[in-house]
Parts: sequence; structure tokens; C-alpha cells
Amino acid sequence: MTFVLKSAASALAISCGVAVMTAAPAHAYTLMDMLRGDRQRTQSTIFMDQVPGRPVPRGAVGGSLGGLDPEAPLPKVSSPRYYTYKAETLQFVDTGKFADPVVTGAVADVSPTGDASAEPAVQRRFLAQAKVRANADGAKVLEAYYGDSRNPLVWVDGNQINDRAKSAMATLADAASVGLDPADYAVQAPAIDPANPDPAFRDRALTQFELELSAKVLAFVQDTVRGRIDPNKISGYHDFQRKAVNLTSVLKLARMSPDVGAYIASRSPDGPQFEALKAELAKLRAADGGNEERIVVSLDKLLRPGDSSPEIANIVKAIGKHGSETLKTDHAATLAAYAGNSDYSPDIVSLVEAFQQERGLKADGVIGQATVRAMTGGDTNASKIDKLVVAMEQARWLPEDLGSRYVMINQPAFMVYYHNDGKEQLSMRVVVGGKNNQTYFFDDEIETVEFNPFWGVPQSIIINEMLPKLRSDPNYLDQLGYEVEVNGHAVASSSVDWYGSTNNVSVRQPPSSDNALGELKILFPNSHAIYMHDTPSKSFFKRDMRALSHGCVRLANPRAMAAAVLGTTVDDVAKQIATGQNHAVKVPQKIPVYVSYFTAWPNKDGVVEYFDDVYGRDGYVDKAFDATTKARGAQI
Repeated sequence: MTFVLKSAASALAISCGVAVMTAAPAHAYTLMDMLRGDRQRTQSTIFMDQVPGRPVPRGAVGGSLGGLDPEAPLPKVSSPRYYTYKAETLQFVDTGKFADPVVTGAVADVSPTGDASAEPAVQRRFLAQAKVRANADGAKVLEAYYGDSRNPLVWVDGNQINDRAKSAMATLADAASVGLDPADYAVQAPAIDPANPDPAFRDRALTQFELELSAKVLAFVQDTVRGRIDPNKISGYHDFQRKAVNLTSVLKLARMSPDVGAYIASRSPDGPQFEALKAELAKLRAADGGNEERIVVSLDKLLRPGDSSPEIANIVKAIGKHGSETLKTDHAATLAAYAGNSDYSPDIVSLVEAFQQERGLKADGVIGQATVRAMTGGDTNASKIDKLVVAMEQARWLPEDLGSRYVMINQPAFMVYYHNDGKEQLSMRVVVGGKNNQTYFFDDEIETVEFNPFWGVPQSIIINEMLPKLRSDPNYLDQLGYEVEVNGHAVASSSVDWYGSTNNVSVRQPPSSDNALGELKILFPNSHAIYMHDTPSKSFFKRDMRALSHGCVRLANPRAMAAAVLGTTVDDVAKQIATGQNHAVKVPQKIPVYVSYFTAWPNKDGVVEYFDDVYGRDGYVDKAFDATTKARGAQI
């Protein structure tokens, strides 16, 4: 028997559940276990004990006797949370290891070519008196380098700082050009009074400077490679293996480099995307947009044809400024005749629809935030700069070289892009998680395409959405055609004690035209149970704001994406679907997939585009920046 999903049932047939159990221990049932619908289930931490005196359905299975109050709130599965960012702890470098047995005279200075000379040098005994902080990685490198008396000082020659130091300081001072904060790497040259003949005072200041600059150079190199903040400390939605940066040879290479500033700067990413962000940042910082009038349109709800709003005047003015010349010519009469009234009349609706169409928006005359952004020229220069800095930081979390073949999902853009041979060959609209079911930010590899998939209903949806209906009507899932298992055995939904424990209960929807995953899903196994898939809810792709799923990524053209990753044709994909049988096909070669979150990112032509911060994540990154700079400023 075929059941058609209606209203509430359709609402349940929404992609993935990405929530986690409230107060779950480390061994709790994982989301991948939930979503796969595995027959072997691990222990859940949510228990719904039977209510004393409540009738149990005949043959009911599952559940445990107990004293649950039937009036108590239903159990809930909670989503990951955002954290108060805690910056990396700095530690004092153990300078006690730097004492040198030679406490007078000169230390041999080795030139970049290996020639030794007996130039005057700072007495190394003062290194042991310096007070410098660094993170654990930096401290280890400093202790190893300066603990070896054979290593000469890098930034000091005799009784003065050298040209290498000046070159390094100039690069550190320009950290903002690569999206970093110069305050994190600021070092003051030692203030040495020529009138003070005390060599001890001079040498102490120089050795302190030597260690401080080395610590800052190491921090800069590490930050520019991997980012200055740990993304996993921002929220439970961030999941990255933080890059390991080899700092061991940095000081030696800096000592030997003919242009140490260029050497330090060369450690910044140089991929085409990062370079585009860097160039855009330089352009905006050089621009003087402060005198340009910015039109503001303030709407707290959708403005529909026939409505009335005082913002109509600003809407017409904004289109007159930012619309194309062709649009303004075609609608010249409307623009000229507008007298400042607040009615959203048919002629103004026609003007708005034309503007929406040329900007690639849904041309329905309904004005929401996406249309307002396009009308008003989008972000201010200041907000664009902030988005660029955040984007450059986040780009460092990903591989510097994204690869010649990869898939990138950009959540704020609600788009996915397939790249092959270093070029974008396919792009399409996507639907991503809603604000309460956010899609994670991570990278992985595509391994499999599954045709005619089963949908293993996530525990979050079973508990948060299905359970209330099942307690009212235990036949609920049977009526919808879902399959229910307890301990791996198929049972009727009506036979399950839905007031009992769900730890051994699994629910899945068989392949069908109404299946929540549609015709296919593209898998990159991860602990968040996120993947790309088809959907029967095609109308969602017509919306401008498409944060609407339970966390997975719905594809507007899944057959094209499946064909791309399998290296085959859309016709072949159609034949696989036409079998009607559930089966999986491995991709010939694993493909990197970046489930990313960039509010600023270059398109295929290298032009940086800006998007709404749909989850408000940029603000958390900014707070992490502030916490990091504050922690680093407390040097001594």
C-alpha cells in the first residue's frame, strides 16, 4: 500500500538530523549510526520510562518500567552549541637553558655563507635573563634554538639590531594585508640611550628584543599557515583537524635568508582563492567610500504587492541608483512619475520584478532581505572588510591547495560548485540546515553515490518530532509506510511502547517518490551524518533564503552532481535510478568535499561575492579574534 505524506508528515521528511543528545556521555549513539539506520545500534542516553497504570499496546516491545510523569515535558535532542572562546595559553620560555659558559668576549658569528667571523656579539648570558612568552610550539622551538650555543643570534649583530630584524618587523607590521592583526606581532626596537655607556643595560635590552622578535616571527608563521584561532573552540558545528606547522627550521632559515621579510611573507597561502581575497581586501582598504551616500531600506517583514510602506520611497531611489541602464530606460516612466507615496502599486511591483530578475533573484515582486541587499548595494566597505578578514582566516583551516578536482558547498551562498581540472564545471542551488539545525563546517572526501536510498530517520527527529505523534497514535509510522525495527527485528509501529526507551528502536523510510532523500544521496562518511541528496521538496530551490533543512545539503540537480562525481553521464545515472532498487556505487577516486561557510568568497571569475551571515558565525570568529589578541597582549 502506498501512503502519501501530507502536512506534518511532509515536515518530517526533511533531510538529516544534526543534533546531539542532551548530556550524552562519550559513548552515546552517534549521528552516523542514527542516519544510516544501522541494524546494530549503540546505547542511547534518552529513556522514556513507562507510565504506571498506562495501558501498553498488545505485544508492545521496548521500554522499561518506571515512573515517568505523563504531564512532564517530552524528551528533546539538543543541537550543538557555540562557546565562549578561550584563547591559547601562553607560557614563559625557559630561558634558563640559554646560559652560555662563555660569559665574556665575543661569540662567533656565522654568516649566511657559512664563513665565521669574530664580530662583537651580545653576551649570551643575558639571554637567560629575558622574559618572553610563547605558545607551547613556539616555546619549544625557542628553547631548542637558543639552548644550543652554536646557534648565533638572528636579529642582533654586535651592539645593534640588524637589517634582518628591520625587514622582519616590516613584514609583521603589514600583517593586516593578509588578514591578520599587526598588534599580535608588534615588537618595539630596544630604546638604547647612546649617552649610557653601561654595556650590560644595552645587552639586556638587545637580548630581550632578540627573543621577542623570534617569538613573534614564529607566531606569525604559525598563524598565517593554520589560522590564529582554533575553529573547534568556536562551536560544536566546527570540525577540523588543525594543521601542524613545522616551526623547527624557521629561525635558521630566517638567519640565512637574503630577504627575511620575503621569506616570512612567503608562508602565507598563495592559492587563487586566497589571493583574490587578499587583493579585494587591499582594494577596499585603499578605497575612500566614506563620502558616498548609502541608501538604507529598513524592513522588518516581507513587503508584498499591494502592501503599503514608507520604505517604498527608498526602494525606488535604491533601484534608480543600483539598477542597470537598460532597466532604468525600460522603466523610465515609472521612475519619473513616482511622487513619493507609500503604496506598493503595480507599476512599482513591475520595477522591482525587473530588478530582481537582472540580479538573479526570484522575480515575484516580494521584497525580502536578499532583494534589499541587492537594492542597497549590499554591505558597506567596513562590513565587507570584516567578512574578508574572517574568510581569510577560515581559508587557512582548509588545505592551501583545494585540489584540481573537488566539490565546495558554500552555505551562506546556498550553492555548491564542482571543480575539475582546476575549473568550475558545475554549480547549482542547494538547501542547507536551518538556524536550529545548522550544517557543520568541515572537509571530507566523497566516496559513494547511493541510488534509491532508504532514509534512516535520525534520533533527533524521532524524539523531537515523531514521538509526540506516536504517543497519541502508535500506528502513526505504519500509516506512513515507514519501517520500524527493535533490536534488528521488524515490528509494527503500533507494537512499540513509545513511552519506553528508544535505544534499540530504529525507523527508516523505504525508497519511494516521497522518500525524504529523493532519488539518490552522495556520501562522504562523517560523524555529523551530513551528505548531499535529492529531495521531493523542489519548491525550496526557488527561495532566496534556503536554510531550511535538518542539516544535510539538498541538491537542485542531484543527477548532474552524481554524474560529475562518478565520472559518467546523466543518462547513466537515470538508468541506475530506473532500476528502482537500492544500491550504491563507489566513486572511481575519492573527491575532496569542503562543506564550508564563507560570507565572502571569489566566484569562478575571481570576483569576490558577499553573502548574508545566515548563522551569525562571523560574529563568533570576531570574538575569538578579540580574545586571542587580548591574551597575546598580556606578555609579561
